[in-house]
Amino acid sequence: MASTYTKQVMNSTDVNRSVTRLAHEILERNGGADQLLLVGILTRGEPLAKRLQSLIQKIAEVAVPMGSVDITFHRDDFRDRLVVPQVKGTNINDSIDDKTVVLVDDVLFTGRTIRAAMDELNAFGRPQKVQLAVLVDRGHRELPIRADFVGKNIPTHEGEHVEVQLKEVDGKDQVSLAQFEGDE
Repeated sequence: MASTYTKQVMNSTDVNRSVTRLAHEILERNGGADQLLLVGILTRGEPLAKRLQSLIQKIAEVAVPMGSVDITFHRDDFRDRLVVPQVKGTNINDSIDDKTVVLVDDVLFTGRTIRAAMDELNAFGRPQKVQLAVLVDRGHRELPIRADFVGKNIPTHEGEHVEVQLKEVDGKDQVSLAQFEGDE
């Protein structure tokens, strides 16, 4: 599917600035890092969570545990998808009980991914609270979910797609808005 247009909305500097701001906001809202546990949603939420972990440790001088969550089998469209899922597995080695779990993802859209991540978290215990940090909030929610920490709000129209690229996965940091043929 060829895109009819692609417009860069965040470059590498913008992405780094947003992640740094997110780290500061997470620390400020939670009064430090003592009870934090960062959980990245695979695929691009995990490297974002690692970046936040590193920044929070530098700022607060406290080691912050981190894990990752694979929501493949918790998606409500699991059986409708035509591709065979690549299951990477959830990796949470620290207790989430009585912690403030900060779920981290690249883009917040309908809210279904976040709901699936919370379902997966339930298997690991009962956190004191769950917060959500996203690099991009593009709107169009289908579930009553909102982010506590947002790097950038990018209002989108029907048929537009937000494409996040991260160095760890894609070799570069940028966020683009694309419209694909047939989506107009």
